[in-house]
Parts: sequence; structure tokens; C-alpha cells
Amino acid sequence: MNTDPKRIIVYVDADACPVKDEIYRVAQRYRLHVAVVANAPIAVPREPWIERVVVSEGPDVADDWIAGRAVRGDIVVTADIPLAARAVKAGATVLAPNGRLFDAGAIGLALATRNLMDDIRSAGGTTRGPNAFSARDRSAFLSAMDLAVVRLRRDGFLAG
Repeated sequence: MNTDPKRIIVYVDADACPVKDEIYRVAQRYRLHVAVVANAPIAVPREPWIERVVVSEGPDVADDWIAGRAVRGDIVVTADIPLAARAVKAGATVLAPNGRLFDAGAIGLALATRNLMDDIRSAGGTTRGPNAFSARDRSAFLSAMDLAVVRLRRDGFLAG
């Protein structure tokens, strides 16, 4: 029986993720493994703790890859609400690029809001897009990621 605590893995839904550099900074500080998942090759730093995962093209292929692996003790970074819901259900800590924490208490409302907006757009209605990504969002993400790692370490997960 393996009694070693699980190491924290950070899964990044990399298509259009604006905080990859911030993720790398936090991961380097705590010596975390990072899996950067995308449908096409993207540039990542050449570090042994960063894994570039290129999945085949198609709807939700990257999401399925991440959701199939993320478990309690891992961190998933995504703006995709359905992926966030799947990762929360699996027990992972889920952060949006703006630092918003998706947890069991918040994911239901986020998913319902996303579905409502999708229904409005499908019916020909107009909705506004997301707010422009700001320096405040970047800072909030850094704080949220750092806090997530600290909490996971306190719960016995290894960060290096």
C-alpha cells in the first residue's frame, strides 16, 4: 500500500488562458507539476515540471482529457464552466483565470447562469461578453492560486 501523500498537479485548460505565466511562477515556487492541455501545439517553457499535452481537435477533447485525470488534491485552471463543474465533482480545486474559485457551493449557479445565457443567445438575444481581462484579475488569480496551494499542502498534499 502506498502511504505517500499525493503530489499536487496543476491542469491548465490552455486554449486562450491568459494566466499561463502566472501559473508557471507559482508552480516553480512550490515545485508543482503542470500539465498544459490544448488542441494545438503551444509554446511552453522547457522545464521538466511542465508537460505540454496536445490532444486531437474536436469539441471538449481537452476538457475530457483534464476531467478524466483531475482528482482531489489537484488544481484545474479554466474559464470553461462545464469543465469546472466536472472537475469540482471530481474533488479538484478549480480556479478561473480571474481568480474566482469554483466550488460545490458556487458551481451550480455558475452552470445555470452559463446555460441561461446560452439559451438567450440561441433564441437570438444579445448578451454582453466577458469583461476585459485586467491587471486586477491577474493579481486576484495569483493570490487565489497561492492560497489554493497553501490549503492543499495543509490538507497533506505535497507541493514539491
